[in-house]
Formats: sequence, structure tokens, C-alpha cells
Amino acid sequence: MTDMTSMPNSTTVLIVGAGPSGLAAALSLLHHGFRNFVIVDAVEQGENTSRALVIHAATLEALDTIDCGEEIAAKGTKARSINFGNRSSKLCSTNLSSLDKHTRHPYALIIPQNLTEYILGEKFKEYGMTVHRPCKVASLKMNENDADLTDVIFEDGKTITAKYVIGADGARSIVRQMAGISFTDPKTGEKGDRVTNLAQMVIADIVYEGRDNSDLEFLGTMSPDGFFLSIPMPNSFNDLLAKNGQEVEGQICRIGAGVPLVEGEIPHSPSKEYLQGLIDRFGPTTLSSDASVNPSSMSVRIKEVIWSTRFRTHSAIADKVFTRLGGDELQGATVAADDSIMKRGGIILLIGDAAHIHSPAGGQGMNLGIRDAIFLGDALIKHINATASQPSSVDADYILHEFAEERHERALEVIAFSKNLLSLLGMQDKKISWLFPISATTVRDWVMWLGGKLGFMRARMAWAMSGLGRR
Repeated sequence: MTDMTSMPNSTTVLIVGAGPSGLAAALSLLHHGFRNFVIVDAVEQGENTSRALVIHAATLEALDTIDCGEEIAAKGTKARSINFGNRSSKLCSTNLSSLDKHTRHPYALIIPQNLTEYILGEKFKEYGMTVHRPCKVASLKMNENDADLTDVIFEDGKTITAKYVIGADGARSIVRQMAGISFTDPKTGEKGDRVTNLAQMVIADIVYEGRDNSDLEFLGTMSPDGFFLSIPMPNSFNDLLAKNGQEVEGQICRIGAGVPLVEGEIPHSPSKEYLQGLIDRFGPTTLSSDASVNPSSMSVRIKEVIWSTRFRTHSAIADKVFTRLGGDELQGATVAADDSIMKRGGIILLIGDAAHIHSPAGGQGMNLGIRDAIFLGDALIKHINATASQPSSVDADYILHEFAEERHERALEVIAFSKNLLSLLGMQDKKISWLFPISATTVRDWVMWLGGKLGFMRARMAWAMSGLGRR
């Protein structure tokens, strides 16, 4: 935490939000040698929960460009396959090693969000920079003396004036709201938007007891009534928790499960007993607490719950991620505008959850936000240099429009992908039709089993998960 009085009254760039996206944006600017920015966050301390858990190849490549990829990869577990099955057997797995033709990161890196944030934060400190906390934005307004600047007012009355304001402040972004940018669900069609067994979910970090944890793997389990996920966490997560005063012995695992809507609302912080019930109903039998069901004839139970939460799966996207506050931006510009066109208003940009949210299916959310941030750093430096060299005659906003259009398109692609994957994994157990009295989940399992036998299908799924085709 830093004293609010140490924050300057003005800056070129203000980054609101110091999660992974905000820190990545800051590090991208620093990598370009640009230091005239301030980053603030509303909470007193970051790295609060594990939440997002996977970093894919495309994101690691982006992190490599700001010299953070190796440090993050060294602290995670490199999963070469992601396995899917029913409660009693494995159906298929993605072959992430097949990505070695396309990337130096042919794996999914298992690393909790708070550890990723910690590593990015430490890298940020190495530059001698500081996150100002707690600084909660209350409102934005156009500067009275220069319409191309934005006054950002904090809850304590402090004001900072900036040419660029980057909203990296999450799904409930104050920056987005104050800029008047809408945030709605982009409907992708009947298939992508149908009701599934994953409309509400639980995720938790736990420790099992009653089994040898050495063979735990990245496993998704499908059943007629739900979906269950279990992922072993890297030992570096234990180290981070210990550093923060929480000693945890044993292998920590992330679990996640859908809870059918007919069962009512999920408790606010699901208890050990509640989570155990989900494992016994939807998880693989190898993790069952019922020894008569468990093939090992042993009872596997939750020993400790480190963290748990609930959420609804839904999607939303900002209708634009670049605008000018209260001004007239040049809509759709892709080339330099006519010199006579004057646009007024401070520049507002959105990245991460402030720009888009969607279900956790496929582990794409934080990945997309980090890539937004790093690519924004490149675009912002181009815009700053262009306006600095010829501020009165060059309209450089086309640079930010091109960035905004590309990131909006990438977000729509990721939302469609996550919806379709959610529809597949959370498929409800219904008969296909009266002509074919067979359940949809049975057909799904057959198709996935067959696809798992075909190398090109396993490689295709790995490519889709990696993000390499939609950076």
C-alpha cells in the first residue's frame, strides 16, 4: 500500500486496476521504455484468490515479448494433455504436445492467478515502480482546461488528470460505466446460448486425503447431470500461501462442478460437506468417499478447503474498447483522418474483464485479458509517438481503432468458443428425438471417445485451446 499523497496530480497514462491485465499493460509500457504512467487499484493488497488457473501457449508467447514468460513458466506445471471422461473411464484427451510445431510452449501451464499476479508484481517492482493502493475511482470527467484530458476523481476526493485512462478494473468496471460504454451478452445462436448443467458453478482449492496423490491429473468428468473438474496445483502455490502466512501440507487441487439450477442457489462459500457431495455425485469414482463405489475400495475425502466460491456462467462484451470521454471519436477509422477533423475528449481504453467476460470453459478469460494488455502497450506507444511528433496535424486515432477492432473480434471468437465448449461439457440429459430415443449425453460420449482415437482431432482440440489461432 502507498500513501495517496505520493500520487502525482497528472500523468500521461493512468491504469485503473492492478490485476494480471493491468500489470501486464504496465510491464508492456515499461518494456518500451515508457514510464510516464500511474497504476492504481481499489484493494489494499492484491494476489487475493487463485481463480484463473491456466495460461495457454499464445499468452506465454505474448508474455515472452515483455520478458515475463520464462519466470511464470518456471513456477507452473506443464500439462501436456487434458483428459475428459465419464465417471468410470477416460474418453479422450487433447494432445498439447502436438503444438510443438507452432510454439515453444506446447503445453497448458497450470498456475493460479494470484501466483501469476505475484510474479508480474515482482517484475513491476524491479523497475522501481509502485502500485498505488487503495485508490477507488468514483468518477471521470472532462478536464476544464484541456478537453483532450480526463480528470479521474477518487472516493477520497483526490483527482489525477490523464491523457489516457486504461480500464483494467474488472467486470464491474467503473471506468467503463463512467465512459457510458454498454456491456451486453453477444448472442451466438441457439447452440451456444442454450441452458446447460453449468449455468451455475462452484470452484474450490482443496486437499484430498485417503489416496496417493502422485497420479492426479488434469481431468474433466462428464455425467448426465453435471460436469466435474479436478486439477493438481503446482507446489509453488503452497509456497505462495506459506509466504502469506497460510501453511498447507499436501497436494492442493482445484476442483470445479456445475450445480443444476433445479437444486437452488449455491451457498455463498461452499463448505467441505457441500463440496464432498458434489465430488461423490459428479466426480470420477476414483475420488469417491464411498469405498463401495471407489475402485480402490478406499474412501477418498476432502481433508481441507483452502478457498471456495460460486458464480453464474454468463458472457458480456463492451460495445467498444476505445472511446473519447464526452467527445466525438472518428467511428470506424482505419486510416489517418483529415487534418480538419478535430476530436475532443480524453482517451478511454478497456482491457481484460472490463472489456469482456465469459464462462471459464477452456480457461480463456485471463489469457485473453493479458494478451489485450500486452498488445495495447504496443498500440499505445505508437499513438503516443505519433501525437508527440505532429500533435496538430496527424490524427493517430486510427492506431487505437485498429487495436480496438482486433481485440473486439478476438473477444467475440473466444466467447463463441467458450459457449460452445460449455454447451458440450454441460449438456443436459435429454432424448435426441422420438425417432432416436437415445440421450444426447450418450451420443456426446461416443463422439468424444471416437474423436479421442483420431490424432488429428486431438491436435485440433489442442490448437483451439492454445489460443494460437486467435491471439
